[in-house]
Formats: sequence, structure tokens, C-alpha cells
Amino acid sequence: MTIEATIQDAMKAKKAVLGFRQAIKLIKVDEPKAIVIAKNIPERMRKEIEHNAKISRVTLEIFSGSSKDLGVICGKPYPVSTIVIKK
Repeated sequence: MTIEATIQDAMKAKKAVLGFRQAIKLIKVDEPKAIVIAKNIPERMRKEIEHNAKISRVTLEIFSGSSKDLGVICGKPYPVSTIVIKK
């Protein structure tokens, strides 16, 4: 299954959380299934997510497209830098 299909399934099942700040909170509080970040996410944000994902032992996927492309896959009219897929 591709990243795109996984994201779309999670969006349909309401098991996806969008946004950097929400992602950091969810990683620290809960144990999500996976984290997907856009290729063009700012370096500071990417390092913080990578660090927290490593501590929590969560799978981190880097989406090959931009945040605008990630927003389109999520069905949103705005850029999305980070998606957390809950279990």
C-alpha cells in the first residue's frame, strides 16, 4: 500500500491528525501508528519531529511531494506539513 493510499484511508476513517503542533502533542501523549511529513518542511520542525519519533519509536515517513501536494491528498485546500496516523 502506498503512502497516498494509507493517508486517504486514515482520513476516511478519521484516524489522521493534521498539523505540526498537534503532531508533537500526539507523539508525546499517545503512540501513533505512523507520522508523515512533507519533503519541504522547515529544518527545525523536521528535526523536532524526528527526535520525538525516535524517542517514541514511531515510524516516520517522508512524503516525496510538497506540503501543498500533501494537502491535496488529504482533501484540504491548504498546505499540510505533518500528518499523524493513529492506531
